[in-house]
Amino acid sequence: MIYSHLFLFKKFSRTQKDGQSNNALLERSHDGNLKKILLEKCLNCFWYLSEPCNGFGNKQKKLQMVKQLTSTTKKSGNCVKSIPFHKRASLRSLSKSLGIATSTLHKRVKEGMLRRHTNAIKPSLKDGNIRDRLKFCFSMLEKDSLIHEPKFVNMYNIVHIDEKWFYMTKKMEKYYLVPDEEVPHRTCQSKNYIEKVMFLAAMTRPRFDEEGNETFSGKIGVFPFVTMQPAKRRSKNRDAGTLELKASTSVKREDIRACLIEKVIPVIHERWPVEDRGKTIFIQKDNARTHVQCGDKEFKEAACKNGFDIRLMCQPANSPDLNILDLGYFSAIQSLQHETFNYIFLTLQSCMKDIMKTGGDNKYKIPHMKKATLDRENRLPLQISCDVSLVQSVMATLASS
Repeated sequence: MIYSHLFLFKKFSRTQKDGQSNNALLERSHDGNLKKILLEKCLNCFWYLSEPCNGFGNKQKKLQMVKQLTSTTKKSGNCVKSIPFHKRASLRSLSKSLGIATSTLHKRVKEGMLRRHTNAIKPSLKDGNIRDRLKFCFSMLEKDSLIHEPKFVNMYNIVHIDEKWFYMTKKMEKYYLVPDEEVPHRTCQSKNYIEKVMFLAAMTRPRFDEEGNETFSGKIGVFPFVTMQPAKRRSKNRDAGTLELKASTSVKREDIRACLIEKVIPVIHERWPVEDRGKTIFIQKDNARTHVQCGDKEFKEAACKNGFDIRLMCQPANSPDLNILDLGYFSAIQSLQHETFNYIFLTLQSCMKDIMKTGGDNKYKIPHMKKATLDRENRLPLQISCDVSLVQSVMATLASS
């Protein structure tokens, strides 16, 4: 009943009354329309309590206000879909297209009738890419668990590598200063050509003991592509010929091979847990042309030293969502935010599950499972499980293609 909260409504402020009246109208409207008898009841309930009106004209005015509210709600809810996306990039542009005030649209956002969405562009996939993605996700399932409770492997023996350019600074930075603190002054030769450095990052899944203590961080390293070059001219800071550290402007296959053999593999030999040194270690990379081929002889010779068995493997083409570095590690570094690396591996497994649900496509949202909450409650899973029916449909799709 509309009158159920009659006496409680008297205690609210004018703004709260307006909000409750709007909600009551929206709940009782159908496709943005309200029956006349409901309009009268809402009018009597919400406006007569705070501001009694005795005249017929005043009542008609307020009745017109209720009708305007419902018509505005209908217009802002149903007509938005017909507006092109490029005209919905901001509330101001959407307000101009609808002919509705920006403040009204802001209220609709707070009420949940409009939602803000950040859209990221994704790689275009061909039929071969979709099949390869599906096959790759299926290969990450434990073979012994396919019949009863399919689940992904723990991924302890997979090292993800990838390269990324990092700018030395940003055009715009935000800081928190005290009132009497001096504003920082930053300069560069040209803000359109800020110096950048390419890094190769290598990361695997961290390990924990039974008590939850970290025994292996999983951090192999972040290695810059830099060279020592002699200074061509003399300056006030150094003499000509002095060796300087310079960032490489281009990275070739020889540079990546040297980084893997001289930096990545020695660190793996040094830091890898002793109990797993007899198992095969896979280094997962993307399909960039400058990357080392899986059968590279120089890499094989360096990878089999000290009793290790290290191999290269490729992730599917056009699939950055299957590499933890693109999935979350690089963004955490770029924003200087700390994120538990174990969470990223669980996100990777959740993405693989959604990829199988979409038949290998990338038309899905990155799933969220409240990992921090589960971790605090000691309920964070080690591996993500899948439905048997999902795995069977994937097997049927791969068999038919």
